[in-house]
Amino acid sequence: MTFIELFTDYLYVLRYIALGLMVIMLIFAIDDLFIDIYYWTRRLWRALVVYRKREPFNEQALLKLKEKPLAIMIPAWQEVGVVGKMAELAASELDYENYQIFVGSYPNDTATQADVDAVCQRFPNVHKVVCARPGPTSKADCLNNVIASILSFEDRTRVKFAGFIMHDAEDVVSAMELRLFNHLLERKDLIQLPVYPFSKGPWHFTAGHYLDEFSEMHGKDMVVRESLVGQVPSAGVGTCFSRRAILKLTEEGDGLPFDVQSLTEDYDIGFRMKQWGMEEIFVHFSVSDDKYAPFAESSRSRSEAGGNVVCVREYFPETLTTSVRQKSRWIVGIVFQGMQIHKWSSNWKLNYFLWRDRKGVIAHFVSFFATIIAIHVIGLMIYDALDKDGYRFMSLFKDDYLSILLVQVNFVFFLNRIFQRMIFVRRYYGIVQALVSPLRLLWGNLINFLANLRAIKQVIEQGGNPKRVAWDKTEHVYPTVSDRSLGLSVGRILTANGIISEAQLQQALEQRAADEKLGQTLLRLEHISSDQLGQTLAEQASVDFEHVDPFSVSDDIIQLVPARVALRYRVFPIRLDNGRLIVASENRQSPVAIASLERQLEQQVSYVICQAGAVTLGLRFHYQQIAEADPRPVLDKYAGQLSAEQRQRVLDKYYNQQIQFGDALQQVGLIETPIFNQLMFEFDPTGEQKLGDFMVERYVITPEVVEEVLTLQRQRQRSIEHLVEDVTAQGVSV
Repeated sequence: MTFIELFTDYLYVLRYIALGLMVIMLIFAIDDLFIDIYYWTRRLWRALVVYRKREPFNEQALLKLKEKPLAIMIPAWQEVGVVGKMAELAASELDYENYQIFVGSYPNDTATQADVDAVCQRFPNVHKVVCARPGPTSKADCLNNVIASILSFEDRTRVKFAGFIMHDAEDVVSAMELRLFNHLLERKDLIQLPVYPFSKGPWHFTAGHYLDEFSEMHGKDMVVRESLVGQVPSAGVGTCFSRRAILKLTEEGDGLPFDVQSLTEDYDIGFRMKQWGMEEIFVHFSVSDDKYAPFAESSRSRSEAGGNVVCVREYFPETLTTSVRQKSRWIVGIVFQGMQIHKWSSNWKLNYFLWRDRKGVIAHFVSFFATIIAIHVIGLMIYDALDKDGYRFMSLFKDDYLSILLVQVNFVFFLNRIFQRMIFVRRYYGIVQALVSPLRLLWGNLINFLANLRAIKQVIEQGGNPKRVAWDKTEHVYPTVSDRSLGLSVGRILTANGIISEAQLQQALEQRAADEKLGQTLLRLEHISSDQLGQTLAEQASVDFEHVDPFSVSDDIIQLVPARVALRYRVFPIRLDNGRLIVASENRQSPVAIASLERQLEQQVSYVICQAGAVTLGLRFHYQQIAEADPRPVLDKYAGQLSAEQRQRVLDKYYNQQIQFGDALQQVGLIETPIFNQLMFEFDPTGEQKLGDFMVERYVITPEVVEEVLTLQRQRQRSIEHLVEDVTAQGVSV
């Protein structure tokens, strides 16, 4: 046979393959058209009927609600340098305070553990969890260890978390995320936020195809799914589970809430909760104030409302290899493991979306081969157009009415598909990304095809059992938010600055009492002054130091900070500086606390670190109305007995020995700092109940512990009279 005859036979075979592919594509297109029609019909109905009867609901309504305690869960395997950035960003951006972050790490990942340890020192609301088994296991296994740690934290604090939020270490959270969860947890058990990938520019096709897919899927498909069947698959990030849901999952899993063999535990868990009759929601909530959406896209052509939706943002893989690896894991988990775990049900609506989840394993192959055939046909058309006297290969397709009809119908549906995608891409990313999205479609088809091949290969290599496929982690990147570091210890800073010698540092470490910090020991041994300690703490925290006289601050400044706020955060206002309120603190303040102060006081706040005791005395004198906190009237009685130097020594000692009940409780090791901070959310420092009584009531400490700490305070906080007597009797400092 000649080449032309062989090529003609090949085209005949190709024609029937094309017919089969076009029939399958038509079925898929009708499926997608149903979703389009349902979405737009529902949106029109809600615009004309539903929203006209409702009062506007915006972020201001969320801000009025009392903050429930929330727990954020982050599985981390080889995430050095990522967790710290997320914690810092959350602290500075989240318009919320009553939350704790629990980071799951592995015993054989010491680098990530060290990174998390450093973060925990800077952020008291971040906690390290070390999984029982070496990694990498699976995301589900890591989350199970995290949840066990959260429940243990609850036992110690007697605080019950209302919501458990799932995030990855590289997620960039929206400012109003936790407030939105806080509002919806009253009636919802699973809350899923949209995910919008960061844009690398319109011509980054690999990263860009993610934003195309997520824009349409989370802008339309998930909305229809929730409306029709009330079931929402978690995206694995930006998912909040109610306390009721976590306890039910733990009970049903015999202590393991998540399926440890699942590569997409987020997808699996939504079905389990639906079977138990729990309420699930995929929520689109837009903020009206741009300050609550600082990481939204900046394009002016994006939707005003859709562009400010509360969502999760993250970078997705930029290379073909990493993208294929990530998507193959999704396919194994959703399609192959999903078919093994979740059988067809009696609910046709649920079956319909199961079909949509699983059709991808076919659709991706169909799309890829359809693209190849289209390239063939386009090449033949070009040949026909250029060589008028050549062979008429296109007649094999042109003379077939069915082929022409299918091509025409599928082409119309294809244009609709492109148009729909452009609508949803434009909504969040703007018109430029929308116009480029059709070009990225072909590249996305290739990625999905290769991911399918890899997923099938992985399952075959495991003897056809998809549950045996290992967790294939995707490398993460994170936007740069700060270059601040943890810094050196107090002892190292003092020796490096030549304030104390190595011998003095060693002496302090050896003679440090169990109820003392190192700085307090150095003060007691008179190796340093209170100002030197304050300057060292300020250097460690990368803030300024200022010597503060708490009794000379005017009432106008004091009134800028309510007693409830000052006592809660243990800060003392000292002045206004170009409209910014400057407050003093004796210790490092977390970014979470400073951000919360700014929200509550409705103005910009900066803090300085002052000498020991200044804030404690200022709070007692000005806010707790304890006149005896001011030592000056008593000292004035001894004006003729004390020299100026002796008077200053007595005053310094009086400041240095001051300690608040909560600080004393932590220093003697009777309560952990994170637990103390969590309990302070529930305590009203301006009420009649004392802090010790409150903690006894919560069964955190016993009455005997309260008395022990009060005794410690009395021993430490000697009166001015005693200090003066010692000075005058001995003639030396005390």
